[in-house]
Amino acid sequence: MLDSGGSPTVERAIDASGRREDIERRRSLRGHFLSRAEVLRILADPILGGPTLDLYLGDLQMHSEWSDGSPTVAAIARACQARGYRYAAVTDHSHGLKIAGGMSMQEAAEQRLAIDAVNAEYGDAFRLLHGVEANIGIDGDLDLLTTEAAAFDIVLAAPHSRLRKNDDQTQRMLRTLEHSAVRILAHPRGRITGSRAGVIAEWERVFTQAARRGIAVEIDGDPSRQDVDYALARQALDAGCLFALDSDAHTTNQLAYAETAIAHARLAGIPADRIVNCWTVDRLLAWIAEPMREAASMDGARPTLNGVPRR
Repeated sequence: MLDSGGSPTVERAIDASGRREDIERRRSLRGHFLSRAEVLRILADPILGGPTLDLYLGDLQMHSEWSDGSPTVAAIARACQARGYRYAAVTDHSHGLKIAGGMSMQEAAEQRLAIDAVNAEYGDAFRLLHGVEANIGIDGDLDLLTTEAAAFDIVLAAPHSRLRKNDDQTQRMLRTLEHSAVRILAHPRGRITGSRAGVIAEWERVFTQAARRGIAVEIDGDPSRQDVDYALARQALDAGCLFALDSDAHTTNQLAYAETAIAHARLAGIPADRIVNCWTVDRLLAWIAEPMREAASMDGARPTLNGVPRR
């Protein structure tokens, strides 16, 4: 098993079980997932380029007690500061996703007060952004009105339905990217290891649209998600996309999941300058306010592969 990645004993057992078709299907759903040991090896590999832990300044997707997470926003701020972050975003689920305890707008207003109190305590040393993970409907619309989305500092959009379907959902994802409030397309496929492949789409078209709109494509570091993975991230890089590398943490211990996202970015060869988590807080806020301007400014600085510009 260690030498080849396979075992004749295991294969004979699978044949004897009569379940090979189902097992092969499940195997196909575990492609391009990294173990924790592999993540640590990639982070320590001096040959690989891309982002490093020192360049990573803040995590832009995590959940608190206000939806389906457990920590308070104050506990999140302390944990992020302990990791050396300069900023972070609390992005609890929006009201349309009841199964995940989505916040009502009244609850979001109360959460804003708690976040304001955190920022008053830390001053310039650390900035906590009030974000939201909006749900992408089956038609591509968000579960937030434009006026509701404007109440947050940053809006992530993510699919949570139709994740086991075999139909093409390109138009659904393209419609989401037209929403003026969206800044990050979070875990775009919604895949789960060994369970579901997630959204099927013409990702080249989706990534091209995200690049044009200045919307960052997320690499979600949750070990069960790892979405997008390094292979798909290379396609997004070629399309000219910006990236967000996030933990999707639901406890403060899970903030370390961001390291898995960083490892995928290193394997994909994504330059740190294309990763919004590696920007200063002032540059990050400027991009949130005017995403397309930032995308236009990056157009002349696309990464190269063996000296040839990626397009």
